[in-house]
Amino acid sequence: MFKTIKNDLPASIVVFFVALPLCLGIALASGAPLFSGLIAGIVGGVVVGSLSGSKIGVSGPAAGLAAIVLTAIGTLGGYQNFLLAVVLGGVIQIIFGYLKAGVIGYYFPSSVIKGMLTGIGIIIILKQIPHFFGYDADPEGDFAFFQVDGENTFSEIINAVNHITPGSALIGVIGLAILLFWDKVLSKKGKFFQLVQGPLVAVVVGIIFYVLTQSNETLGINQSHLVSVPIPEDAASFFGQFSFPNFGAISNPDIWIVAFTIALVASLETLLCVEATDKLDPHKNVTPTNRELLAQGTGNIISGMIGGLPITQVIVRSSANIQSGGRSKASAIIHGFFLLISVILIPRLLNMIPLSVLAAILFIVGFKLAKPSLFKKMYNLGWKQSIPFFTTVLGIVFIDLLWGIGLGLVVGIVVILLKSYQNSHFLHIEDKSNGKHKIKMTLAEEVTFFNKGAILKELESLPRDTYLELNLLKTRYLDNDIIEILDDFTFKAKERHIDIKLVSKRGVEENPSSFKEFFDTRPKSKLSLS
Repeated sequence: MFKTIKNDLPASIVVFFVALPLCLGIALASGAPLFSGLIAGIVGGVVVGSLSGSKIGVSGPAAGLAAIVLTAIGTLGGYQNFLLAVVLGGVIQIIFGYLKAGVIGYYFPSSVIKGMLTGIGIIIILKQIPHFFGYDADPEGDFAFFQVDGENTFSEIINAVNHITPGSALIGVIGLAILLFWDKVLSKKGKFFQLVQGPLVAVVVGIIFYVLTQSNETLGINQSHLVSVPIPEDAASFFGQFSFPNFGAISNPDIWIVAFTIALVASLETLLCVEATDKLDPHKNVTPTNRELLAQGTGNIISGMIGGLPITQVIVRSSANIQSGGRSKASAIIHGFFLLISVILIPRLLNMIPLSVLAAILFIVGFKLAKPSLFKKMYNLGWKQSIPFFTTVLGIVFIDLLWGIGLGLVVGIVVILLKSYQNSHFLHIEDKSNGKHKIKMTLAEEVTFFNKGAILKELESLPRDTYLELNLLKTRYLDNDIIEILDDFTFKAKERHIDIKLVSKRGVEENPSSFKEFFDTRPKSKLSLS
């Protein structure tokens, strides 16, 4: 994995700066000790990053679990009892992995996954606007529409406009300008500007600005507008920040209910993030989902044993990793070590970083997730794709992550059922035992996202040097999700020396360069093969 260290090291620095305030903010929103968020971030990077099969996914404490954690700490009678629930939740996740429950992620439509990414991008931007202007009443980890401080997303923005801190706003604008100039201009000028990433420069400039303006009444930045990492006085006080689960409460049924809730929600959020990050990955790697559940379960056991919050794969960090050029799991692991080293050696330096600079970094991450062109693209795909997409986006922005995904999935299922009322979803393989590896794959009359898992499994299991005949003569309806899977497979087929022969009503095509282009040449109903 260290073959791509020149890509992974700069990406790990960006992920570190994104993860640091989120670890602290999610802990604050969860009503847990601040150090617990850092523990979860370190374990998510080092432990889960090492065990996971994902090359670009990054794990840590998740905002989607903040409300569950906040409630559970109170109902279970203390933080140590809650830690026991985290450990048991990790054990349940490992059981899920051995039961091969990872396949669940494949049954979420592509439109819902894209809606989740876009909704999270919008939420990131909206939630960071107050921090950008120096109004930090709301913790960074609070991603729900209705916040823990009684405000909502938009009322918080209005409050921020009325409480602008000049110094924070100015360095935020400077940081954003550096990021844009670095990305659009300097990164194309030479290897130095590709190795030294814009976010690192923006953070360094932010620290210098804070130091130089400390005595200035107008531009000076108050401590409340800076990163806040716990500073131990000595080794004893550092280790004193760790907490341990109370195993004496294991017979309490409420502990088990919370443990199962954590395992279920964390597993679902992880699987959805895996599906989303694999779609964002320019190299089209496919993450083994059952292995991911095993890695997450192990991470939660370790995190709970030493006082950390529950862990999931996190799309904000994963997308920041991808957009910064991360190529292997080394970037996730190194970012975990950066968190560990920084909280031990340089907590005072970290506490000089203005939150407005980190908000500028997250603006870029959010914009790349929610590009305006994506809205037009989803609209042009037709109502079967656009309605679940927009439902998911609106649900995430105006309620929260899990509600948005749930609403999008329900709408997606209704749309598919309206179109695919015939129960004719199957996959048929012929001549699989042929010694020449000549395989004929015939798709059903109607193929929907319900068939994603089976088709993806068959394509991934094809041996090298195979001649694949893909027969679509009987297929009248092919879902956009399946087209995307086939399109992604053409990229891998070249690497594995797999030749593809496409047989359809239009004729025969050898080694099609793009399935999307093939179907986009059709009349208005692009997904219909009739």
